[in-house]
Amino acid sequence: MKHPGAILLISCYELGHQPIGLASPLGFLERAGYTPDAIDVAVETLDLEKAACAEFVGICVPMHTALRLGVHVATRIREINPICHICFYGLYALLNAEYLLENHADSVIGGEYEIPMVHLVDSLGAGKHIEITGVLQRGSLVSLQDRPQSNPLLRLSYAEVSLHQRHSDLHNEVLPVPSRTGLPPLDKYAHLEREGIAHLAGYVEASRGCKHLCFHCPIPPVYEGRFSVVRKEAVLEDIRAQVDAGATHITFGDPDFLNGPKHALRVVQAMHEAFPNLTFDCTTKIEHLLKHRSILHELCDCGCIFIVSAVESLNDTVLKNLQKGHTRADVFAAADLLKEVGIALRPSLVPFTPWETLESYLYILNSVEDKQLIDYIDPVQYTIRLLVPPGSSLLCQESIQPYLGGLDQESFTHQWRHPDPRMDELQKAVTIAVESASQVSEDPFITFHRVRNLAYAAIGEEGSVVTLPMDFEPNRTRPPRLTEDWFC
Repeated sequence: MKHPGAILLISCYELGHQPIGLASPLGFLERAGYTPDAIDVAVETLDLEKAACAEFVGICVPMHTALRLGVHVATRIREINPICHICFYGLYALLNAEYLLENHADSVIGGEYEIPMVHLVDSLGAGKHIEITGVLQRGSLVSLQDRPQSNPLLRLSYAEVSLHQRHSDLHNEVLPVPSRTGLPPLDKYAHLEREGIAHLAGYVEASRGCKHLCFHCPIPPVYEGRFSVVRKEAVLEDIRAQVDAGATHITFGDPDFLNGPKHALRVVQAMHEAFPNLTFDCTTKIEHLLKHRSILHELCDCGCIFIVSAVESLNDTVLKNLQKGHTRADVFAAADLLKEVGIALRPSLVPFTPWETLESYLYILNSVEDKQLIDYIDPVQYTIRLLVPPGSSLLCQESIQPYLGGLDQESFTHQWRHPDPRMDELQKAVTIAVESASQVSEDPFITFHRVRNLAYAAIGEEGSVVTLPMDFEPNRTRPPRLTEDWFC
C-alpha cells in the first residue's frame, strides 16, 4: 500500500473550493508513510490509468451533490478496477451508508474520517480482516462490506464499528497540516470578486461539527451537537501555504465559525498579524451574529468582508419547524447590525419547504428588495428545495409527516409534496428561469424580477414588468462575493 499509486483519493465537489476533503486526509496518509495521489473531478478529468492501478480509492462526499457525482465515479472505477477497495467518506457517506455498502462501497467512513482512514489502509495493506479498535475521533463510524469479487487480500468480513468517542478535540492533537501540493492550483477554483476584480481564494477549516441541531442540516445526525476546534498553528500553516500559492482571500468553511468565538477571534487576529492585507469570509448563524456582536468590529478590522448566514426563510413557522434558532425579526436585526459594522451579509435560503406559502415566498422577495439585498443573494438561492436525506433529524418530526413520501434512493432524499401544489410548480418554474439566466450570465437584478413575477403569477396576480430604473447601472460594482453560486 505504500508504493506510489496504491492509494487514490477523489473529490467530486466542494462548493468550488480547493477541497479540504482531499488535503486533510492526504496530510494524515503522508505522515503515516504513504504516497497517496488525488484527483478533483470537479475541475479535472478522472484519470483512468490512476484509477486502474489503485488498490484503495477514497471518494469524498461531504454534501448531496458530491454524493450523486461520487456514485457515478465509483461505478466507472468498479468497471475498470473490480478488485480495488472503494471507500466513501464524509457526512453524506455516513447518512447513506446502507445503500452505498449494498451497491458501490467496500467501506464507509463518516465524521472525523482521517484517523479511521489511516487505520483502514494500514489493515488493508497488512492483508488483515478489519479490526478498528481503540479510542478514535468522535463522530466517526466505519462500515465494511464483503465483496466476493475482490482481491483475497482485500476481502473483508462484514462489520459495522462505531468508533469510541473521546472528550478531547483537534485543538489538543498534534495533527498534520493539510497537504495541498498535489492538488489543482487555486486558479481552477472559485475566485473572490471584489470591486470588479477577481482574486485567488483559499479555503480552511478552524473547527469541525456544530453545537446546534437544526433539523434539516446533515451535521447533527453525525456530530450530535458536538464540535471541535483545529489547532490554531495548523490553521495558520495551511493559510500560509495557500497565500504562498497566490491566495489573497480565505474562506473559513467551518459549519459555524462562531461556535467557538474566542478560538475564531484568536485565529483571525493571528492571520491578520501575519498577512495584514488578506481578506476573509466565514459562515455563522443569525443568533451568533446577535449574541457575539461585540466581536464583529474586530472581525471587520481583521479583514472580514462578508459573512454567509443560513437565513433559510422569513416565515417564523418555517424557522420553528427547522429549529433554526432565529426569527424573522432577528434576521432584519442582524442585517442592520452587519451593515453598521461594515461587513456584507450574504444570506442563504431554503425557500421551498412544506410550510412556506406563496405569500411568505413573495414576502422573502419583497424584503430582499426593501433591504437592498438583491446583489447580495445569488439567484440560485430562490430555487432551493428542502432535502431530507436518510438519517435526517426531520424524519422524526411530526411537522413533516403529513407531507413526507418514501425514500428516492437514486436522488438520496425522501420525497415530499407541498400541501399547495402551486408551490411545487413554482419551484420548478423558478429553477428553469434561474438556470436559463445563469447560462447567459444575466444580471441578477433582472433575474430577481423574473423570479418575483413567477411568484406573482402563481398567486394569481400580475407582476410588474421587468423594467430597469433610470439609475440602473449594468456595470455597477457588486458587493464582494465568491464566483461559485452554491452555498450548500
